[in-house]
Amino acid sequence: MKAKNIDEIFMSRCLDIAKLGIALTAPNPMVGCVIVYDGKIIGEGYHRIYGEAHAEVNAINSVSNHELLKKSTLYVSLEPCSHFGKTPPCTDLIISKNIPRVVVGCVDSFSEVSGRGIKKLKQAGCDVTVGVLEKESRELNKRFFTFNEKKRPYIILKWAQSLDGFIDVVRNKDNKIEPTWITNEHSRILVHKWRSHEDAIMVGTNTAEKDNPSLNIRDWTGTNTIRIVVDRQLRLSENLNLFDKKNQTIVFTEKNIKSLKNIEYIKIDFSKNIIPQILDYLFQIKVQSVIIEGGEKLIMSFVNQNKWDEARVFVGNKFFKNGISAPKVNCDFCYEEDMFDSKLFVYRNIKN
Repeated sequence: MKAKNIDEIFMSRCLDIAKLGIALTAPNPMVGCVIVYDGKIIGEGYHRIYGEAHAEVNAINSVSNHELLKKSTLYVSLEPCSHFGKTPPCTDLIISKNIPRVVVGCVDSFSEVSGRGIKKLKQAGCDVTVGVLEKESRELNKRFFTFNEKKRPYIILKWAQSLDGFIDVVRNKDNKIEPTWITNEHSRILVHKWRSHEDAIMVGTNTAEKDNPSLNIRDWTGTNTIRIVVDRQLRLSENLNLFDKKNQTIVFTEKNIKSLKNIEYIKIDFSKNIIPQILDYLFQIKVQSVIIEGGEKLIMSFVNQNKWDEARVFVGNKFFKNGISAPKVNCDFCYEEDMFDSKLFVYRNIKN
């Protein structure tokens, strides 16, 4: 077996265990690490919770005989840190243990690291290999990389549409129809799982008013994320579920109004393009990912400005015949998945 293939096998294990930290490590990335001696894994670890020990530390601490480290290879999905943050530099620990070889999935683009860890290891005499399963390593932390490289959150668009391409029937003040479920219970559970993985969920004024969503996590285990609504003129009723003060809620508006407990009013200039203003504010408060859950106008405003990364589209087994047309994205198709009587289509935007 070629050395490259061996490296890929052990790096794949790093990626698998790194995923155990999903929704727990932000704003830090998910990282997995394994230590191999004589072709066998003798230690492994992952970054469990933000502020606690990094993957390399947990992996090294899991090795029972530290003398073996001097003859081992350390595999890690992301470049080891070389700076003091919440924890000491992982590079210093690796060097102090005299680990002769380090294999890295991808370079960390965070400004405090960004090649410095690799350089430090090489200067200490370490044999460093970089770029093993690089694409997969970057995909694992797509939110982290987008945030640090594009200076904005990773944007996920989500909607459900009928077989004939509508996201809703026509509803107005004289036609008070309850929200129409297009998909099924399995899709709803999946959406709540998604919510538990992201930092924030956003809707527009009309969706908040007509659907009265709670935008919380009910059908999955996880911590409720930040709720965001765009309400230019503050016309939304304070009795809506969004304003129950149970979870942090951000309201983007043109009005000057004092914030309340768990409800923060952020004034932006609606005479200008609001999308960059919203994204800039979310970047400043370190929101790394946002799900845009509606409505069509808000979703298309992100599409038209090419400020999105992924679209997750449910197609239910229903015909509306008329109503509000579903958003349209021009991008690369990624994959589809059967959801019993519905389908999920996932699209990726590689041109932003």
